[in-house]
Amino acid sequence: MLIDILLVTAGLILLILGGEALVRGASTLASKAGISPLVIGLVVVSAATSAPEFAVTVGAVLNGEPDLAVGNVVGSNIVNVLFILGASALVAPLIIKRQLVRFDIPFMLVLSVVVLLLSLDGNVGLLDGLLLLMALAAHTIASIVLGRREKNATETLPLNSKPVSIWLALILLAVGIGLLVLGAQSLVAGAVSIATNLGVSSLVIGLTVVAVGTSLPELATSIVAIRKGETDMAVGNIVGSNIFNIGMVLGLPAVLFGSGIPVAQSLIAIDMPLMIAAAVALLPMAFTGLVLARWEGVLFVSMYVAYTLYLVLASTEHDAASGFTLVMLWFVIPLIAATLIAITAFEIGLLRGKRLAKKQEVDSA
Repeated sequence: MLIDILLVTAGLILLILGGEALVRGASTLASKAGISPLVIGLVVVSAATSAPEFAVTVGAVLNGEPDLAVGNVVGSNIVNVLFILGASALVAPLIIKRQLVRFDIPFMLVLSVVVLLLSLDGNVGLLDGLLLLMALAAHTIASIVLGRREKNATETLPLNSKPVSIWLALILLAVGIGLLVLGAQSLVAGAVSIATNLGVSSLVIGLTVVAVGTSLPELATSIVAIRKGETDMAVGNIVGSNIFNIGMVLGLPAVLFGSGIPVAQSLIAIDMPLMIAAAVALLPMAFTGLVLARWEGVLFVSMYVAYTLYLVLASTEHDAASGFTLVMLWFVIPLIAATLIAITAFEIGLLRGKRLAKKQEVDSA
């Protein structure tokens, strides 16, 4: 048990150091290349922080555990939006760029729906994998093109007030990726061992520990980015990571292993729709003044806690599972949905009012 605790502690330390190095290196490259931090977060940082998910998915497929492979991708995407983005908003309100609202978040939502449709036959095959990879490539190219059009793309980044050479930035980027991967592996190994010793089932471990553990690089990187004033990179990291998880982490193994990756019916019926619902929930939040406020972060984290509690109760067949499910289905979820609809309608009304007032001002002039 002591060794497991040391593994968890070492993993957390490596994640913090890795996130620091990755953000510093990526931000330097952004300023040198004249690319906005948002695009660096969407493309470079998101790919780097998804390395643990990729390693777990490929390993699971090789070991003949397709449920773990697909479950890792779906679970990590749910964790990224509800828990990590919510926790990041608790640290500081997150300013959301218009590019995210108009392009990246809708793209993430559409891609989530596409992977569900591709999985309806119970398998993500070769052609499905190629389609997901092409979608990822299209998003990457579009993000770079849109990012270069940003007016403030060439502004000096706050955390790089002291000039850093491009070679040092590349070294920091590589070191950061390595530390994140090692930290995630160490933490997951220690946490799984502790959970097993406590008698927790492997199903619960897979649904909670592995999904959260492989998403910890995103959490570490996002929090470090926020503390450095890089909120663009923090939000872009989460959205980009979800897109990368579906496009590369799920798409490439489907292409490499000719027979494809089998998808369990429970994932199609429950977890994938929840992944889509999490992406849908992010849209109204983005409309609230293009800021993800602290109270919205509390709502996201609470939704993830409720989801995790449901998984634990259902998997252990606890007596409280049925009652908890009824309360969530008939009270909590409708209340949250009504709140999101009301907020969205209110914000749309405000936007229309501002546009109308601006038009009247122009006409009167």
